[in-house]
Amino acid sequence: MFLENYCLTTDNKISFTRQQASDFAKQIADDFNPLHDTDAKRFCVPGDLLFSIILERAGLHQEMSFKFSGMVTDATVLNIPTEITDSASIVDDKDKEYLSMSVAGNSTKDKQSIESLTRAYVEFSGHTFPHILVELMKECQVMINPARPMVMYESMSIHLDRLDFNEVTLRQSTNTLQIEGKRGNACLSFDLMSQGNVIGHGKKFMILSGLRDYCQETIDGIVAQYNGTKSEYLKQEA
Repeated sequence: MFLENYCLTTDNKISFTRQQASDFAKQIADDFNPLHDTDAKRFCVPGDLLFSIILERAGLHQEMSFKFSGMVTDATVLNIPTEITDSASIVDDKDKEYLSMSVAGNSTKDKQSIESLTRAYVEFSGHTFPHILVELMKECQVMINPARPMVMYESMSIHLDRLDFNEVTLRQSTNTLQIEGKRGNACLSFDLMSQGNVIGHGKKFMILSGLRDYCQETIDGIVAQYNGTKSEYLKQEA
């Protein structure tokens, strides 16, 4: 399937090179978070890449929830199940957990359905910053630390009314940001659409830390730097 270029599989174990993880972030998710750059000091594999691989290997269930508990790097080797009955954990060979999940309802391993949903969700998720979070921060008059922007993917969930679809798109619903001191808890909601009908819903939860008073000039600088990195990458790939 389309994920084979973004991971390494050896004896049912999954690992990632920095280049593979960075390529997925930029080419599939349109995500230019500096944590996914190949030369990043605090490099981590995108959570959406883990989500995508789990769906590809273990299938899509009507009810799925995921909670991230550790940062995966290029030195991490993961054991990812090919079947999930009720719950499962993604761990390395030392049993360190990086992600836990629970599933319920019917399931499918239809490649077209899974790839369509994966691409729709990952594109939405990758556009969290600056498209959604900047607007939320402005509404709450807070912002992340420009010197050390900390935005962490905490968890996500999906509910599907049915699984008999070939193509699915994602439509934004309500977005909220709750502030607790210097920490913010963002909830991004969405609808899953097929042939003009709503067939499911989902939520993505993120943690913003090191919050400070909002400054439009500083935010404009962060967004300009982000967009400049993206523009430069696209020029090199053209």
